[in-house]
Amino acid sequence: MECAEAPGYRSALPKAKVREQTVGNGSDYVVQAPSGSLLSAAAGSFPTVTGVKTEKSAGVAAFGDGGILGSNEYTLQVNTNFDSSSAACNGYSGCFAWQQYVMSTNTPVSLTSNQLTNKTEVFIEYWLINYGVDNGSNICPSGFIDGGADAEGPGDDCVQNTKATVIANGQLPITDLASLKLSGSAKAGGTDAATVTFDTEAYTATVSDSLTDIASGWTQAEFNVLGNAGGSVADFNTGSSVTVNVAVTDGSTTAPTCISPSKDDGTTGETNNLTLGKCTATGGATPSIQFTESH
Repeated sequence: MECAEAPGYRSALPKAKVREQTVGNGSDYVVQAPSGSLLSAAAGSFPTVTGVKTEKSAGVAAFGDGGILGSNEYTLQVNTNFDSSSAACNGYSGCFAWQQYVMSTNTPVSLTSNQLTNKTEVFIEYWLINYGVDNGSNICPSGFIDGGADAEGPGDDCVQNTKATVIANGQLPITDLASLKLSGSAKAGGTDAATVTFDTEAYTATVSDSLTDIASGWTQAEFNVLGNAGGSVADFNTGSSVTVNVAVTDGSTTAPTCISPSKDDGTTGETNNLTLGKCTATGGATPSIQFTESH
């Protein structure tokens, strides 16, 4: 299994007020744990994929046309809720912890280089949003890069990626979507992990949970196939239809809740051009939600 340095990938924070008619950017089904329960894991998969022939990541004007653009450029993302109770925020009011478990089909080799890895990788991007009070210097805790002043608060957005694990050389074609699964887990006082299963092989990247303390406040999970970084959109061909399943572990057999897109609970700025269908929730040994999306 090949390891790689922390990639120069950056997701975009959602801008719900300017979202377009796409899935993502605050308009997505989100799985909600039962009241009083916390998620320790979420696993996303695509039980049924029909008519998918092509996909192209394209820039979105509201996000400055950013991202890694082109054919078979996309991400799978399992995203947590924004957690305002995280101990990692060190008591700063308005600070949120956020964690993304990401598979990207291409990433910059670093934040200071436009060179791309041309490899499909899995990693974790972890955030402390609106941390501290911006004073023009790096105020982020150890283990984070200072991403600059937060758009809405007095603090800075602190972010970092784990080292990546390489899944494949080149971009996995979108026609492999049904063979891909992405799961994220979090353990208080332990290790968080992102795992991609491709066919029968598993590829994992890890980080200490103490950096975000997300395990202590993880109540929702979002999963989908989206554009590749920077608020981009994954454009699928006409006739595409995808069933999305998000299975969760919360210590119970109670059915979770499908949170409606109108609630703006999705936590990433990347999108796709598919239209959401109905969402259903199921309890039992593997509580989950399932929904369709098509073009």
